[in-house]
Amino acid sequence: MLSYLADFESYFGPLRLFRYLSLRIAFCGLTSMAIGFIVGPWIITMLKQFRMKQMLRTHDEVGILADLTKDKSETPTMGGFIICIAVTLSVILWAKPNVYVYTSLLVYLGLTLIGFVDDYLKVFKQNSKGLSSAKKLLGQGVVAGIASLILLSVPESSEQIRELWVPFYKYVAIEQLPLVLFFPFFFIVLSGSSNAINLTDGIDGLAIGCTVTVTLAYLIFAYASGNAIISDYLFISYIPNGGELAVVCSALLGASLAFLWFNCYPAEVFMGDTGSLGLGGIIGVIAFMIHQPFTLIIVGGIFVAEALSVILQVFSFKVFGRRIFRMSPIHHHFQLGGWLENKVVIRFWILSLLFAIAGIATLKLR
Repeated sequence: MLSYLADFESYFGPLRLFRYLSLRIAFCGLTSMAIGFIVGPWIITMLKQFRMKQMLRTHDEVGILADLTKDKSETPTMGGFIICIAVTLSVILWAKPNVYVYTSLLVYLGLTLIGFVDDYLKVFKQNSKGLSSAKKLLGQGVVAGIASLILLSVPESSEQIRELWVPFYKYVAIEQLPLVLFFPFFFIVLSGSSNAINLTDGIDGLAIGCTVTVTLAYLIFAYASGNAIISDYLFISYIPNGGELAVVCSALLGASLAFLWFNCYPAEVFMGDTGSLGLGGIIGVIAFMIHQPFTLIIVGGIFVAEALSVILQVFSFKVFGRRIFRMSPIHHHFQLGGWLENKVVIRFWILSLLFAIAGIATLKLR
């Protein structure tokens, strides 16, 4: 919205600054952070008043872990609304509207809604189940379907969206991904990212702290992809107007930092599925739109490890009758091994930063 002020530079010269992407990236992040700090206490108070408490698993379900988390029983959930409000408002203010911006917000709001329904059912039914996995996947499939139709039908994106790029290779791997493969691949990226962050959201500050490093990496990717000179130099896909996704990433970064303020140990609020599903979805769709979906495996190494630990644990138990980890996702394995919650979180943050740096390095290693 504010980018249109540049059209009036003839009346007031400094308004031309709103045309510059770098300025809008910086101010979008600051705006998002400010909104998060402003609405955070109000939303937390409202969630407490409506008794939107996190429904924790019982001792029968998770054993000793229930004892480690019993002091969190009064902590409200659905704090993802703080992030959602901050991101949405700041993107509307600072991003120049295009199909990529609209699609990222559509996916984010759609999955946030699914997460809210899941959290609401947990609170309403007074158990930790919520929506079934099948219903979550169905909802994610609907959102992915709508987003893919938009990307394939709008001329601005339809010409390039089916290109498939891979890390460490300087040319496009597949110029036109067959439609029969396009949607399944898009769905896997979207749901995989969304569910991986959901699984990581288990202890105070872990998921949102790792989201900060991943988002920062994708801000750099989006900026490079939207710049013809930089993308040509790095041998990556040039996405006309794709640089606006860097503004979206900046909004996500600012909102995540603001939420971390309230979510760090001891957490005043949990993001819940309201936050985690939407965060994973918007990161996944941005990665897909700038042709960096495989790099997400590197950049989001912590999220991948969390998801893999669950998959391996379930597979091992069903096939061999044995567990690989004390408990999955893997952060609980270290908790039950004697690591304090803060130690798990900070060490995972460090690893997440290293994964992000490694992912960024793939821009040059081609």
